[in-house]
Amino acid sequence: EMLAGVSHDLKTPLTRLKLQLAMLDADAADLEEMRADIVEMERMLDEYLQFARGEAGEAPQETDLGGLLLDAAKAVSKARNSENRIVVSADEGFVVSIRRDAIRRCVTNLIDNALKHGKHVEARLSGSGKFAQIVVDDDGPGIPEARREEAFRPFHRLDEGRNLQTGGVGLGLAIARDIARAHGGDLVLGNSAMGGLRAIVRLPT
Repeated sequence: EMLAGVSHDLKTPLTRLKLQLAMLDADAADLEEMRADIVEMERMLDEYLQFARGEAGEAPQETDLGGLLLDAAKAVSKARNSENRIVVSADEGFVVSIRRDAIRRCVTNLIDNALKHGKHVEARLSGSGKFAQIVVDDDGPGIPEARREEAFRPFHRLDEGRNLQTGGVGLGLAIARDIARAHGGDLVLGNSAMGGLRAIVRLPT
């Protein structure tokens, strides 16, 4: 509750800063740097609020998982200017009852994280028994097996070359696993055949 309250309250002065910046007479390069800082602060506050609020308010909907995966990959690719760096493949027929926005956030976090640390990313949807499985692979530095559970700790930053929280606040994986588990599934990390990290989301069908 404190985290949500503080994050919400900070958005008001941040909005005022944006307005003042819009009226400021300064060098264009300096303005751009300040705008980028404010955008980053807003994104961090949004992540805090998402983590604090959870996903309990969203109602489940029948959703095509393959379409959701493709849309999430396109959104990340557009946001990061990374066309042709993400390859998506999906088996057909996976329509399941899920909290759509929550699962989209889970998948988006994983693809975005993979893209931060690898040059190429592969995201695949397939079936495994009574579960649908989304696998996100990258060719980055990966994470040592002994430290993978540590990577899920909220607000925690790894010290290794593979820092899962680069450019973030340390909540991407924590949020993604909470969402998967809230659906009766899970999120686990492993070794990618591409040489980097593999993130596997399993959801009941």
